Amino acid sequence: MTVIVRDLRPQDPADVEKFAHVRHLALPFVLWTPAGVLHRLVHTHPDARYRSLVAEEDGEVIGTAQLGLAHDSPEPGQGYLNIYVRPDRTRRGAGALLVRTAEEHLAAHGATKLFSWVLDGSQNRVFAERHGYRPSRSAHFLRLDLANGTLPPLQPLPPGVELRTAADFADDPRPFFLLDAETAGDEPSDVGTEFTDYEVWIEENWKHPLLDRALTTIALVDGRPAAFSAAHTDGAGRYATAMTGTARAFRGRGLAKLAKNASLHRARAAGCTEALTGNDAGNEPMLAINKWFGYEICATEVRHVRELT
Repeated sequence: MTVIVRDLRPQDPADVEKFAHVRHLALPFVLWTPAGVLHRLVHTHPDARYRSLVAEEDGEVIGTAQLGLAHDSPEPGQGYLNIYVRPDRTRRGAGALLVRTAEEHLAAHGATKLFSWVLDGSQNRVFAERHGYRPSRSAHFLRLDLANGTLPPLQPLPPGVELRTAADFADDPRPFFLLDAETAGDEPSDVGTEFTDYEVWIEENWKHPLLDRALTTIALVDGRPAAFSAAHTDGAGRYATAMTGTARAFRGRGLAKLAKNASLHRARAAGCTEALTGNDAGNEPMLAINKWFGYEICATEVRHVRELT
């Protein structure tokens, strides 16, 4: 049995489908669709030096990698690689070969510090540490049964507050961009970002094939976008919260909670049966809110870091 690593072939629908399938098997708590995989490959900023790799064993795709540089960070030299192998195809050398190929590419383009998410399991963590990565912070995946669970009732809106959808901003999404940029900058992260390029945001986020503009909900205060909950859907009944946040001037008023609850209610009415989200393990207030909605932790990932010398 021979394992090789090569670039994903974006012009080959079957190859993209296989990539998404392996990702779904390895990480079922995230929405993986061919359209989403292809969009990221095609529309990630060129400065990121982004690549999608597959590990192939005798013609069968058994492993995947997504890697690039944090081009929008004020600190240069930071890169990322996320490696996932089919759970029933481990211990065949695919992961190690993907790591080596990814590291060589990133180092060649100036990366000096690498970050990688690793599913929290003894085999996965031993693999990461064997390759020189040390653990840092953790994050949870959470799942909500929309079909059979009970959502909190919709709450009356405070005076001056209205809920709109992203579809209402179709003619001019810039106010939504400004809100997203401010909240993204405050998200817990090992890599700081400066989210300032509107045109890049349009291509990477607003035009993302999974973004459900009818379910993405924005809370306005006296006409000003103040909080939001961005929704992705895969067209097969699965819904995922891509981002939830509140502008600094409006925090502590429960506006993001209102937006997310409204989005979840509409998602269930639209036929979604499963809702997924992520939660930084250190963010206990957000974890409590997600549990209030009915989410339950279904898996944990640990961020690992390696310094290149």
